Amino acid sequence: MTEYFIQAFIYLSAAVIAVPIAQRMGLGSVLGYLIAGVVIGPIVGLVGSETNTIQHFAEFGVVMMLFLVGLELEPKMLWSMRHRLVGMGGLQVGLSAGIVMAIAMMFEMSWTVALTIGLIFSLSSTAIVLQTLNEKGLTKTTAGKNAFGVLLFQDIAVIPMLALIPLLALPELVEAAQSSVAAAEHHEELSLVADLHGGLYALVLVLSIGLVVFGGHYLSRPVFRFIADSGVREISTAAALLLVIGIATLMSLVGVSPALGTFLAGVVLANSEFKHELETHIGPFKGLLLGLFFITVGAGIDFEILWNYLGVILGVTAAVMILKALVLLVLSFIFRIKGSDRWLYTLSLAQAGEFGFVLLSFSQQNHVISQEIAQPLSIVVALSMFLTPGLFIFYEKVILPKYEKTSNDREQDEVDEQGTVIIAGIGRFGQIVNRLLLSNGVKTVVLDHQATQVDNLRKINTKAYYGDATRPDLLETAGVATASAFVVAIDNPQSSVELVKHLKHKYPHLKVISRAFDRGHGHLLRQAGADYVESETFRSALKVGAESMKAMGFSSELVERQKQTYMRVEKEASEVLYNEWAGRTDGEKFGGDFINLFIEYEERLKEAIEADTEAYKSQRFAQEAPCDPENANACEDANPKVMS
Repeated sequence: MTEYFIQAFIYLSAAVIAVPIAQRMGLGSVLGYLIAGVVIGPIVGLVGSETNTIQHFAEFGVVMMLFLVGLELEPKMLWSMRHRLVGMGGLQVGLSAGIVMAIAMMFEMSWTVALTIGLIFSLSSTAIVLQTLNEKGLTKTTAGKNAFGVLLFQDIAVIPMLALIPLLALPELVEAAQSSVAAAEHHEELSLVADLHGGLYALVLVLSIGLVVFGGHYLSRPVFRFIADSGVREISTAAALLLVIGIATLMSLVGVSPALGTFLAGVVLANSEFKHELETHIGPFKGLLLGLFFITVGAGIDFEILWNYLGVILGVTAAVMILKALVLLVLSFIFRIKGSDRWLYTLSLAQAGEFGFVLLSFSQQNHVISQEIAQPLSIVVALSMFLTPGLFIFYEKVILPKYEKTSNDREQDEVDEQGTVIIAGIGRFGQIVNRLLLSNGVKTVVLDHQATQVDNLRKINTKAYYGDATRPDLLETAGVATASAFVVAIDNPQSSVELVKHLKHKYPHLKVISRAFDRGHGHLLRQAGADYVESETFRSALKVGAESMKAMGFSSELVERQKQTYMRVEKEASEVLYNEWAGRTDGEKFGGDFINLFIEYEERLKEAIEADTEAYKSQRFAQEAPCDPENANACEDANPKVMS
């Protein structure tokens, strides 16, 4: 028992140390797990042969991952992404697998082994790519959306791959495995279809899949509702695990990949009201088991093989990444991905992925690939994933600046009209301002330094000019000298402050209205001379807070009163805090006294809200139930509730 505790401590310690460090370095959690495995395995030697046994157990994390992937695939979303999924994703997997297969066959490999290797290298790393895109704020870009579509198709494609691979088994590997089993203690796996053939096997298979679909659609809801009504959280977790393990067991008993069954169940439950609860319960187990799986992969890397075949492994790694990049580059032209997005899309998906480890292990178990081939290939997959952060750095440092320079080299538009209001910045904030003014007949001139944003607005008949609003010559052309107001809605906080300073110095009569990102930015804008400053989130956050109170049952009248109270106290606090801030040196702007003053106004806000609530109750009491002072019970009954 002590040995198991020691092993668990080693694996968990490696993950807890390596993964946060890898995250901070921008390498991602998957690489963190792989590095942890390499350290405790080949380098330090804290773990050994037991990693293979643990890996079989940890592979259940892949089953859970595919269940969660299925939960995310609502039919409507799949239909809206059909072109990216079937077209771009299908071509990427098909072309990559086909070319790799052809090259492998040139080296005298059998077509079954070559096809399996092609399928393995056709997949990219969902975990690394999506996490990196999210961290860098690139998920909403054209490249990010297309990369997600390809990765989603790859995740789905794993299912038929898992179903196909057992059919590619090599007779000599099967014979060797059978001899090994015969020499060892005989162990027969449980199966419901071992003695069934032809039509009976097909019938059992169809019935099993039908049971998964029917049970997921009709039986799971009342069961989960019954469990939810019990209010015992751990039973809900147990039920979620029971669902996944039960389906995996059923699929194994009928000779089908457990991942296929759980994926199908996830798709069936994608529209269930218990979808998010299932994700919450299964997610931590999936994350831990997958992390354990990646650690065992890292621990299983044979450094002796790496050094013995270093040149071959590095060459294959480079060849795979270049080949996949070329395929993706061709697809970017076919599907009209332009500019820097083309290169981001190409480089982000050029690596092999975590499912490559799964398919390699699965191929070995099903006697398709020998261990002598699988070990070097697993090192190739790992190395390509290790190199992925470098590809993103190359994109940011080398490729993106060239496209930004090209964009900046575009000549700014010639402003051929002048307006009453000039708006600098036509992003999500500036667009709302512009639409309101135009709908009220106010003539505006819109300036923005992002050429693509200007071009997109012109497509919807919104007139805008490309140019840097901080350039005095462009402002003069736009009519700043005769304009009544200037709205500063540009995204760069420092540039917005400098622009306000210039405007108030050169055109003191001009009303300058600016949006602020936060309180500190608002203070800087006021100090620069802005006539009116509005925090971009203040009104919307206050509205959401008010709606939340109404949802909790507070009366609409009380909510509106307290909104006004909040705004009154906030306005007073903002003025006092600004004066305190403005009177300090740069190094002490937000010092201890400033913080204490902020805390003091938080207490004042609470007191004002409480006083307003009491005033509201008294007012309602006086309006609705003027009672007889001699009848105490009547007065008590007439006291209104704050909640409506």
